[in-house]
Amino acid sequence: MSEANVVDGVVVLLHYTLKNDEGKVLDSSEGGDPLPYLHGASNIVPGLENALKGRSMGDKLDVTVSPEEGYGNRDPERVVQVPRDSFPAEATVEVGEQFVMDSGQGHPIPVWVTDVVDDEVTLDANHPLAGQALNFSIEIAGIRPATSEETTHGHPHGLTGDEAHH
Repeated sequence: MSEANVVDGVVVLLHYTLKNDEGKVLDSSEGGDPLPYLHGASNIVPGLENALKGRSMGDKLDVTVSPEEGYGNRDPERVVQVPRDSFPAEATVEVGEQFVMDSGQGHPIPVWVTDVVDDEVTLDANHPLAGQALNFSIEIAGIRPATSEETTHGHPHGLTGDEAHH
């Protein structure tokens, strides 16, 4: 396995800027540490992971990821209204807040509050970036072998691989 290229089982350190189609910056690692991810473990959206395969340390690229290869298309059936008293009394329930609901099959579903009118709260289980093209500017800042623990867990343990597991 060449550790000079992005292949399954290596940890890639990315500097990135994510913009929407209007050019607004949605997220960026600028001024901070690069984002580590384990290639081949679905840690990042599929379209970006596919674009990085085979790339090398220091490569810079711009990648546009379609909604289908990003956070998916918006599904109106994933939007529900619930009464405010469904939440703990002390919870802050306002637009933009994120909560986790139980799917009923034992796995968590992240939801975002998109509207609050009187005692009715609108929750959206679509990712906030669902339905949007994702425009990434990427620089590969590092590539390193994954530790056996990272491979087993399916995600990196920080920049170096020896950071405490959270």
